[in-house]
This record gives sequence, structure tokens and C-alpha cells, in this order.
Amino acid sequence: MSLKIVSEALPNTFAFETSALIKPSGFREYDARWWFGRDGSDVPPELNLVGVQALGMGLGTLIRRLGVGPDIVTGHDFRAYSLGIKLALVSGLMAAGARVKDIGLALSPMAYFAQFALDTPSVAMVTASHNENGWTGVKMGAARPLTFGPDEMTALKQIVLAGDFDLTGGGSYDFVADFRAAYLDDVTAGKSISRRLKVVAACGNGTAGAFAPEALERIGCEVIPLDTELDHTFPRYNPNPEDMQMLHAIRDKVLETGADIGLGFDGDGDRCGVVDNEGNEIFADKVGVMLARDISRLHPGSQFVVDVKSTGLFMTDPDLKASGAVTDYWKTGHSYIKRRVAELNAIAGFEKSGHFFFNPPIGRGYDDGLVTAIAVCQMLDRSPAKSMADLYRDLPLTYGTPTMSPHCADEVKYGVVDRVVAAFEAMKAEGAIFAGQRIVDLITVNGVRVVAEDGTWGLVRASSNKPELVVVVESPVSSERRRQMFEGVDAVLRRNPEVGPYNQTF
Repeated sequence: MSLKIVSEALPNTFAFETSALIKPSGFREYDARWWFGRDGSDVPPELNLVGVQALGMGLGTLIRRLGVGPDIVTGHDFRAYSLGIKLALVSGLMAAGARVKDIGLALSPMAYFAQFALDTPSVAMVTASHNENGWTGVKMGAARPLTFGPDEMTALKQIVLAGDFDLTGGGSYDFVADFRAAYLDDVTAGKSISRRLKVVAACGNGTAGAFAPEALERIGCEVIPLDTELDHTFPRYNPNPEDMQMLHAIRDKVLETGADIGLGFDGDGDRCGVVDNEGNEIFADKVGVMLARDISRLHPGSQFVVDVKSTGLFMTDPDLKASGAVTDYWKTGHSYIKRRVAELNAIAGFEKSGHFFFNPPIGRGYDDGLVTAIAVCQMLDRSPAKSMADLYRDLPLTYGTPTMSPHCADEVKYGVVDRVVAAFEAMKAEGAIFAGQRIVDLITVNGVRVVAEDGTWGLVRASSNKPELVVVVESPVSSERRRQMFEGVDAVLRRNPEVGPYNQTF
């Protein structure tokens, strides 16, 4: 089939209706993410439905060339345009001979579960995850429980942009009715708590509202719903449990109701955020330390994987040391951490953005916000004399920042990070004083994590799914040292005029 692939085309034109609009930068490190457009926005779209169809043709071609067979699960999140995008994707998949099993409206982890439950090796979940309305994307995999990494994404990009499709025909479509019930049964099977916890379940009007409250009620929680009605306009805030606006809303509801804990879920339900009973918004890496402590008591000598944005406590915490826990710092990104957890056969992996990965006996290796929420409730249940705030206070004190994301265009962000890494490498080689101290370590597995003599560190990396950089700072010493490190890192960033303002600071 001859299909005209273009990187630019304006809506309401002949070219837009007759060409496959696919901006190349939408093929990201481990999933696909494009600006589809939104009413009132003057930002031109990066993808149209013909482009989505071409993406399906490319994905159907790729999974056959990978030798995993034609069967694939699809689902979509709750946005005004996601169903239409999924159906365009399905038409492309079928043209390439794929046998599609459609589970309908779903969470991303529900689609991953379907790979196991329906014995289907591949998955294509239409979701923009936590991105704002107007974005769309696809999370893909062909080797459960893993999702695509850079190699597969590069191959897919080459196939689609070259129009190198194997359109064998013979595809089929099967809608799997009421798969939601099967997923909820699986997530809650054998899970219960003896302590009736009062839990705020916050969903930001995203897809998780149709799943999270019922799952938590099934294990014995008293659920206080917050923005659980599905509304794809996201009237209050974007469903992103890493965003302070959502965390503040959860905090306010926890304090208003006297809840034991607040749990927040992102737009496609693969992430979970936590607020304790005193209204403290606990960054996900600290939640990871608490879960690692709890798991290590049950399974001494456990192996964990965490991303480079995460707290240094995984290496220094006395409780984890005493239990023989081993932690590996790895690249940020749900696909990278998921893959590393599988490679090391780690019992769990934690990412500061709120992705948590559990291998058996807790989970199946993929990220699931509901599985995480249940694990947090069970951890609290196993500490009947303590509140969530008590468990938080038990951690050694550090002074961290939220994840801060200055704008930087997709086309230049990796080059900016390369220059930042080079600048820090030069400073370390010269023995220069940076942010008041010498640099003792540079971790460059993913961007650069700059570590000072007192353990204070700052991270700069390129976002894998948005036109942004990522900046995180933590100090085990003081808020002043945190501020000093941030200002030092920011000064290096500002040498690059391509770097824009932050989405939030601290």
C-alpha cells in the first residue's frame, strides 16, 4: 500500500484528510506520544487518524517480524478522542494481519493483565497517560510483562515513516466483554486488610475512577471518593499524582475527613501517589523506601531497582541495610525500570514518578497503580500501632524537591543534556567547587546525577515523553543545601537558551 506520510499538515485542508500526519518526534524512547489537538488550541496537531492507521499498520508489521505472532490486545483510556484513535489503530493492525482482542475502556495495567489472561503476547494501549488533554499516545509491548524499549521504538519508527508495511490481510477483531470484572477480581484476589482504613481515592476524573474505589472497597477499605466521576474535560486538574495541584487536593480531603491515607491515580491508572493522615504529600520515592522496608521484613535480602531521580535512602537507610536489601539505580522510565526488574529478578522496582513494579508474589512485573495502592494499605495494616505519618517519620530525614520540568523542545533536549553532562564532567575533572563543595560522583546512566561531598545531589535528564527536561534535587543535610544545589544546577542549565521556565518549583 502506498501511503503519503507527512510531518506537517493543518486541519481543515485536503492534505490533512488524505495524508498520514505523523510527527517523527512522537516516537519516543519507550512509547509513542503526540499532540492530537484540542478545541481552542492554536498548536497544530502532530498526528491525525490516517497517521494512527499507519501506526497500526507499522505495529502489526513489527510484531510479525519479531516472531511473536499476530495476536494483540488493545484498550483505550477515558478521553474524548481515545476511542476513535483506538479504532483507527485497530484498522491498521487488521490490515497488517493482526488478530485484535479489544478490552474496551481500560487502565494500562488492565491491558497488561489481558496479555496474561487472554494468552496474547502483544499489547497496544491507547493512552496519553498523565499528559494534558489534547495529547494521545500508545503504550506497546510484545513480550509480557515488558513494554517496548528504544530498539523496538526505533524499528517501529523506521517502518512507519518509510511506509514499509507488510499488509498481509487476514486480520480479525474480537471485543472482549466486561473484562473490567476479570481485572478487578485478579487485582483483589487473596488481598484483604484487618484494619478498616479510611482511604481517600482520588482519580482526577480520569479512567481510574471506574476501577480504584471498587478495588479498595473489596479489600476492606472505607473509601472516600475524590473526583472519581469520569469527565474527560478534567475540570479540576490533570490526573497526575506527581503534580502538586492534585496532591494538595488530596491533602485537603484527607484533613477534612480524618482519613488514614490519601491515594491518587493518574489518567491511565499505572501510577499511584500518597498523602499521609497528617496531610503530608509523600513523594513516591519515599513511599518506595517504606515499601522496601516492609517487603524486606517479609523477604530478607530482597533486590530492588529504583530510578536515578529517586532518594539516596535506598542505599543509606539503616533498616534496609540490616535486612540485607540490595538496590540498583537505573534509567528513569517505566519501560526501563520494568525491564531491569525482570533482568535482575528483583522483587520490586520504584520510580519517583509513581510507577511501582512488583514481581511475584506481589504482582506480575508490570506497573499497576491499584496493585501499588493495595500494597501500601497492606503495609499500613501490618503496622497496627502506627499511622502513615508515623511510618513517614520513621525514615531518615532528607530534603527533596518535586520533579521539576523546564520546557525544552524535543528536537534539542538531548543535545542540551549532553552539554550539561560535559560541563559537570569538566568541573569534576578540574576539582572545581560546585554549589559550595567538590563533586564526588557523577552518575550518567540517564542524564547526570551530581553528588556533592555531603551527599546532596541534583539530577538533570531529558524527559522521555514530553518536550521537557527533568530536574530533581535532594539533600540529607538541610533545606539550605537543597536550595544551594538547585541554584547551582539551574545556573548550568541557564547557559542553554533553549531551556524554558519550570512548570513548578519548591
